[in-house]
Amino acid sequence: MPSNAFLGVFAKSPIQPIEEHIQKVYQASEVLINFFEHVFNKEWTQAEEVRIQIRTLEREADVMKRNIRLQLPHGLFLPVARTDLLELVTQQDKIANKAKDIAGRVVGREMDIPKEIQTDFIAYLRRCVDATHQASKAINELDELLETGFRGREVTLVEKMLVELDAIEQDTDDMQISLRRKLRQIEADLNPIDVMFLYKIIEWVGELADIAERVGSRLELMLAR
Repeated sequence: MPSNAFLGVFAKSPIQPIEEHIQKVYQASEVLINFFEHVFNKEWTQAEEVRIQIRTLEREADVMKRNIRLQLPHGLFLPVARTDLLELVTQQDKIANKAKDIAGRVVGREMDIPKEIQTDFIAYLRRCVDATHQASKAINELDELLETGFRGREVTLVEKMLVELDAIEQDTDDMQISLRRKLRQIEADLNPIDVMFLYKIIEWVGELADIAERVGSRLELMLAR
């Protein structure tokens, strides 16, 4: 049996659900942009509706994760280590979990994002979502990587994607520093408890990019083996 046909039988079936899972968790993070637009305008009914949408996406991702764990085959026919793929899915799933936590905390406290930092905040959020999108693009190349035996031009393409992912994550680090600095400049005029939670939300948003980078790191390890 030709190598590609062999992989087509034994690799594509388990890999496709992993690619579908990363798309689901990316969607959960992307919806946060719409969510915070409502938050900025204090549209709490609409924000709650979007929070429920994010929660639904997170639950759907959880179901997909459990199905992958149950259905991912054991044995010699898996072209990469099963444990590597399971760890990859675990990292992916944390993106949706974090998006759900962010939305839940903000709605639960009806947090006011000061106008002075809203423009920088939404730019920061969008860049963090860029990271989750870049991670999803890289993972969507996994089936092609398997078909080529993790060799050749496909590896080079994915490596470039991962370099870009690292650059995006670095951008988010720099943007977080700037955003925290601007919040510090106005925090004396705000409720101290609100300020504490604002810093936490800024940190959690940044974790979207951090987790996306860890997804990329798991894929990078698979390339190196």
